[in-house]
Amino acid sequence: MRYSSLIAGTVSAVALFIAAHGAALAETIKFGVTAGPHAQIAEALVPVAKAKGLDIQVVEFSDGALIDPATNDGDLDANGFQHTPYLDRQNKDRGLNLVAVGGKTVLLPMAGYSHKFKLLADLPEGAQVSIPNDPSNAGRALKLLEAGGVIKLTPGSTYNASELDIVENPKNIKIIPMETAQLPRSLEDVDFSVITSHFALSAGLNPKKDGLLVEDQLSEYFCLIAVAEKNKDAPWVKTLVESYKSPEVKAAIEKTFEGNVIAGW
Repeated sequence: MRYSSLIAGTVSAVALFIAAHGAALAETIKFGVTAGPHAQIAEALVPVAKAKGLDIQVVEFSDGALIDPATNDGDLDANGFQHTPYLDRQNKDRGLNLVAVGGKTVLLPMAGYSHKFKLLADLPEGAQVSIPNDPSNAGRALKLLEAGGVIKLTPGSTYNASELDIVENPKNIKIIPMETAQLPRSLEDVDFSVITSHFALSAGLNPKKDGLLVEDQLSEYFCLIAVAEKNKDAPWVKTLVESYKSPEVKAAIEKTFEGNVIAGW
């Protein structure tokens, strides 16, 4: 009995030592995401990173505009919710110093929806079309409308395109910019709405099934992982990227989103 107690005590001590030693070796980072698809992807990311010795604390935001400043200030170590045009705009407008690491992650295709019409060609003269009001996604929506033949933009227009770049508007559609989160609700009032998949999926819209006009995989709006420039070469960054772009996370994306979120690796 005495030997059993001694062995049990020794095993417990060793277990505590290993646990403490492992905790000391593990690195912990805070990873910012928006609620919805990006948070779901982060759930799949956590166990993969943990197996590689990186503990990820996922910090979920309802307002994505807060994530980049928090990353820049060090309240977050990294984030994974935005595309390159959005990051570029944030750096410029807010004086941030964030960089993308590891290349493209996922594409949440932007798509156009309607509760009134079944075909894009059915949009009437003077149709009301709602689009995001943030500059990078507004330009993205206009380019998608151009790809669908609804409007034509100034040649060479980029994601910075605005309504001023519309050079042809054969149906005289009326563009209605509004807060991105309000776009799904606007479908009750407008003829057509161009919505990012982040908000569309959260509202029960399915880009593949419900979208009358859908962005393709050649899009320049694949998302990325961003960190403060001073952290870009930190060892944990490599582990984070490898974990995110793993077969396990890709399989989780394909199973969860059924083609409505596209892995870029």
